[in-house]
Amino acid sequence: MTHANKVFVPLDTPSLDVALDWAARLKGIVGGLKLGLEFFGAQGPEGLRRVAATGMPIFLDLKFHDIPNTVAGAVASVTPLAPFMMTIHAGGGQAMMRAAVDAAGETAAKAGVPRPKLLGVTVLTSLDDSDLHAAGVAGSVEHQVVRLARLAQDSGLDGVVCSPKEIVPIRHACGPDLILLVPGIRPAGSASGDQKRVMTPREAADAGATYLVIGRPIIAAADPRLAAQSIAESLDTAVAG
Repeated sequence: MTHANKVFVPLDTPSLDVALDWAARLKGIVGGLKLGLEFFGAQGPEGLRRVAATGMPIFLDLKFHDIPNTVAGAVASVTPLAPFMMTIHAGGGQAMMRAAVDAAGETAAKAGVPRPKLLGVTVLTSLDDSDLHAAGVAGSVEHQVVRLARLAQDSGLDGVVCSPKEIVPIRHACGPDLILLVPGIRPAGSASGDQKRVMTPREAADAGATYLVIGRPIIAAADPRLAAQSIAESLDTAVAG
């Protein structure tokens, strides 16, 4: 993997034309594109196919969370679209996660596509300790994230989504092989926005992130391609150093 390929850029737009324009600008600079609820709700499977036709790996971030049978059906419904990665909520429990793993494997085999990497969402990067306590969750964000990461790993998931602040604790608890996809990445000098647990791309890569989700610092830049190139260079410098 080249270091630029650590970066997935979210296309948070309901517009297919805008998404395709961003994809064209970023092709060859970043590792892939994230399509979430806003885009998928507006454009559906055909929109995903159109973006995937650019040749960029797709991270489908729909964060399924329901009873095991329903999540299994949802995973089965999108697996034939051949996303590279997709998300479910680790908080849905072990039975739900195992049902998702089984559905993804069986459906991928029938459809003749690679099985998507299944990632468990731990604690959203917009939340901190006080938010968890208000929702009745005892302990710190770090404790909850590590607990959910262990549960996801034991349930057969390929990895988890976590903030950069939990990379090192998860690596200590779960080892080097679990995929860690990390949002909440902000280059030095960038505004944090609604993210509460953030880190620079270089810091996150050094800490052990597998993939980085970087949105606004690239998409909102005057020249998104140049911004993405600058981030890729910072990651190259991190590895070389």
